[in-house]
Amino acid sequence: MVYSIIASCLLIVVLIVLAVDLVPIARTWTGRIYIGRYASTEQWVSSITRIGTKWLKRTPTIKVTDNTRFVLLDMLKGNYARSAIQHWQEAALLLGMTEQFQHTGEDADARRQVDSFLAAKFNDKGEWRDTPQHVDGAILAYAAMTWLSVDQDKYRPAWDATWHMIQQHLGEDGTVMYRKAMKDYRYVDTIGFICPFLVVYGLRYNRPECIQLAVKQIKEYEKHGMLEEAFIPCHAYRITNHAPLGLYGWGRGLGWFAIGLIDAWRELPAGHEAKKVLEQTVIRFARAAAGCQQERGQWNWTVTRPESRADSSATATLGWFLINAAEIEEVSSLASAAAEKAIHYLMTITRRDGAIDFSQGGYERYRRVFHVVRHFAVRAGVRHPNGSRVSTF
Repeated sequence: MVYSIIASCLLIVVLIVLAVDLVPIARTWTGRIYIGRYASTEQWVSSITRIGTKWLKRTPTIKVTDNTRFVLLDMLKGNYARSAIQHWQEAALLLGMTEQFQHTGEDADARRQVDSFLAAKFNDKGEWRDTPQHVDGAILAYAAMTWLSVDQDKYRPAWDATWHMIQQHLGEDGTVMYRKAMKDYRYVDTIGFICPFLVVYGLRYNRPECIQLAVKQIKEYEKHGMLEEAFIPCHAYRITNHAPLGLYGWGRGLGWFAIGLIDAWRELPAGHEAKKVLEQTVIRFARAAAGCQQERGQWNWTVTRPESRADSSATATLGWFLINAAEIEEVSSLASAAAEKAIHYLMTITRRDGAIDFSQGGYERYRRVFHVVRHFAVRAGVRHPNGSRVSTF
């Protein structure tokens, strides 16, 4: 009798472990049926916007690792998810909604979802309900700052707290650490996390030191963290001897460098001395990124290896970078053509429910897909419900 009970309990445990592993795999398989089959760009844009609104209300959990076996053990060990990772997922959705509203008009239901989301992040005094402890939180602050109707004066306590948090991560070389426990290393991710926020915060509250820090973070990485000839970043470098750490050509790493650089550049007004400094980096990186694009329009997990797996997160972020870099005459034709190819690729790997598949860590909830889609919609002539074109490119 006892052995029977033990055997039954073990069987139940095994079934639970298998279910936790197999259910996501099954959902991925079924989700890819009829992938990329959209009758029109309008239908595609609508599908992506709809799921983005849904995810803003309840952002899916992003796994820390790509492990797909014995996932329950990761959950029990606390290695399954991190709140800091969720910050940049949420920021991506909010930034996408802002871009969508700016160019296609507001949607009442989507605005309610955004307002509800912001109420969950900030209290009535304009403070964070749960103040970010890591630099990942700065990208969420940037997204909230750029939301169309946000009251900047009301929420300044949250913006000030974010700036204070960044200052607490300043290292001895005058640049920002990824984590305090990694004080000797500078990760490429940090550029995407902090630089756009620093520029907007610095401009809005007359804090030139913030803009200077954003430029320094980018230029120091350009100096010590880039492969000189190819001009692609490594994952990190050590400040004591400037030794590169990790992979050169990691697709998502290029994406972090790209969005931090281009959004910082975009936010600076014409004529600002820092804009010209960053523009030269934009031009050089646009040429490097376009040179790594694959034939179908994607960038791979390792951008220098054609045989490696395609990565939609790298493709979305680099597509966003190139769309904006196309405003610079010197690289306009090159960047426009590469961005167009990237957008067409993303359309072919979009599931029926609007999720873009084949990201490094699963299907794409990662960054800036809405931005890329919005510009594609404009070029394709997608129209506002009132019949007018949404914008001009």
